[in-house]
Amino acid sequence: MGRVLAAVSVVPALALSGWLLAGLPLLLLGWFRPLPMTLLGGGTAVLLCAYGLRRLPGAAAAHRWATAAVLAVALGSGVLNGLLHGEQLIVRRDPATYAQYAVWLAQHGSLPIPVGDFGGADPALRFDSMGFYLVDGGIVPQFMAGPPMIHAIGHWLGGVPGLLLVPPVLGVLAVLTVAGTAARLAGPRSAPLAALVFAVGLPVLYASRTTFSEIPSLILLFGGMNLLLDARTRLRPTSSRSEPNPGPGPGPAHGPEPEPEPAVLAKRPNPGFVPAALAGLSFGLALLVRIDGLRDVLPVLILAGVLIALARITGNRRAEGRLGVPLLLGLAVGATWGFTDGYVLARPYLAYLSGSLTPLLAICAVVVVLTAVGAALAPWLASRTRSSVPRARWLPGAAAALVVLVMAGFAVRPWVQTVRRVAVTPEDRLTSEFVEKTQIANGLASDGSRLYYEHSLDWLFWYVGVPVVVLATVAAAVLAHRLVRGREFAWLLPLAVIGWTTVTTLWRPAITPDHPFASRRLVPVVIPGLVLLAVWGLRWLSGRLRERLAAGSSAAGPFGWFAGRPWRSRAAAGAGALLLVVPPAITSIGTAFTPVNRGEAAAVAGLCGALPKDASVLIVERVTGDRLTQVVRGQCGLPTARVVYPPDSDVPRPADVVRLAGAVRRTGRVPVLLAAEPEQLMAYGPASRVMSLRTRQDERSLADAPNGTWSLSIDVWMTVLAG
Repeated sequence: MGRVLAAVSVVPALALSGWLLAGLPLLLLGWFRPLPMTLLGGGTAVLLCAYGLRRLPGAAAAHRWATAAVLAVALGSGVLNGLLHGEQLIVRRDPATYAQYAVWLAQHGSLPIPVGDFGGADPALRFDSMGFYLVDGGIVPQFMAGPPMIHAIGHWLGGVPGLLLVPPVLGVLAVLTVAGTAARLAGPRSAPLAALVFAVGLPVLYASRTTFSEIPSLILLFGGMNLLLDARTRLRPTSSRSEPNPGPGPGPAHGPEPEPEPAVLAKRPNPGFVPAALAGLSFGLALLVRIDGLRDVLPVLILAGVLIALARITGNRRAEGRLGVPLLLGLAVGATWGFTDGYVLARPYLAYLSGSLTPLLAICAVVVVLTAVGAALAPWLASRTRSSVPRARWLPGAAAALVVLVMAGFAVRPWVQTVRRVAVTPEDRLTSEFVEKTQIANGLASDGSRLYYEHSLDWLFWYVGVPVVVLATVAAAVLAHRLVRGREFAWLLPLAVIGWTTVTTLWRPAITPDHPFASRRLVPVVIPGLVLLAVWGLRWLSGRLRERLAAGSSAAGPFGWFAGRPWRSRAAAGAGALLLVVPPAITSIGTAFTPVNRGEAAAVAGLCGALPKDASVLIVERVTGDRLTQVVRGQCGLPTARVVYPPDSDVPRPADVVRLAGAVRRTGRVPVLLAAEPEQLMAYGPASRVMSLRTRQDERSLADAPNGTWSLSIDVWMTVLAG
């Protein structure tokens, strides 16, 4: 593959790894500021890039067009998403929480967020709000710190408008990263197709236009794969390092690869040590971006153990065993950063997720123990099984059949299961109410217990199309067959990560099931993974077709139509490419050119401008408190609190409001009340409207692919209580 494509597909992961590696310690110290981060974060990113880009795979002139096409797709997607980016700043769902987290970090560089002085403690004061927890007298945001540390760069460069443009830039980097993985695994000529199919998918467009965590997670995961594939390439003899990837076609290139003798390997320096360690670091830091990354990197831990075991087995001829230790070391460092963030800064969020996180941690613990034991006992096990265990000829076929059966199981799941959740916690009850309201809006029967997870495979049909899903399934079956036979070792980790995460995500997406919001679960691994498999499968089918033609199959059934007509073979390949691109593009076109939440930045700026500079803000209505408490505190820079309201009401008791306003006056500040309607403020004085937002929001579709947007209106009224 070309050096340019090789470089641009690992630089994003290396740069983000360096930034996050330096960023978390500085944040914990309260020094997450532009100058320290430029020096340490930027310096670390440059250092990792310098080491990671050494001795890249050789360039191939024939593939320059592929590199140019990938760059064009990536830049085109960036321009489109930049022009149509969202402005989710008012906290209603996760993107605004991430945005407000980033705003606070960019302006203050430390956590927790202070609550401000309201004249002393009072049981009617609430400082928490949607997406922000009150812990030990301070406020901590809900999510992991990785994405806000990345988005803060945009705020430093261009304020709120700059922050809102970071997601489209990350989307460009994601396209380059996925294209690089496709070039390494399916051949450089497949990279432009993979980039295009990936970029036009609605979930990718959606996650590339607003402040989500999924795109940075994708960059780290697939960037880690690219680095590990490059590490494997560097272990080969110099004479073969510059050869282009032969792709997935038939031929001897895909048989067992010759390896140097173990004694020769032991005397050589390990050229794959640094890229393997950087790959592990990139995988591990995915936990700092999304706690779900813990599930995604489990196969990496297992592979590291397998590689260490291979290196310990006497007589093993696979050079890849030398990558196990550096891969494990890098993974341990990155995961330590993630666990530290979770324990110190995001503990309330992890406690909220304990129902699913605790079993995952238990699975991880079991995997760690089994991997360690297996690696330690590898020589003993190998010596006793090498001659005593017969080679099971049925295993390759069984592995391929298992892939097909699993996907078939998801296809029939809606006919045999209806996934429900009985509301037992306050969070569950809120979700149930949300689902019921969405069902009414969608014209569906009201049943708040429905989660719609049994239709998760349908989600893939919507967003990537039936051809991609079918071709990816065929490719996964073929690769599983080859892997069991000891071939296609480069695909071992990618297939394990894609397969494991796809199955677990489809089985339990663990997200409110309205779309496009739920589609974000498919972005970090599932969609790019299926796209990679599909383009590999298309190349494999094309290779099979060429093989039959080359063997003189002019009379062999349907292949006779192609014999002696190369243009028809190329036309068939082009038709296959269209089958991959057109279905996701058709789904996306309904919303691809409609920006959402436009006007929120101006509306928030207008609100901040209308508030007195010496105000302490009391929000006296439930919905406004959920949406704007951290917005006013963070973007307007004013002490802000909600006033507690009775269980059967959305507004507080007037006596509580009057008492708290008096306490604010005693601090020398001006009490200001905010609510959604002027009637809610009439008892305290004249009200003036300080926000009147009319915009579009994402559709909330439960049973069909989203194909439009909904209207959104937000009004905020203010009363200033003079002394």
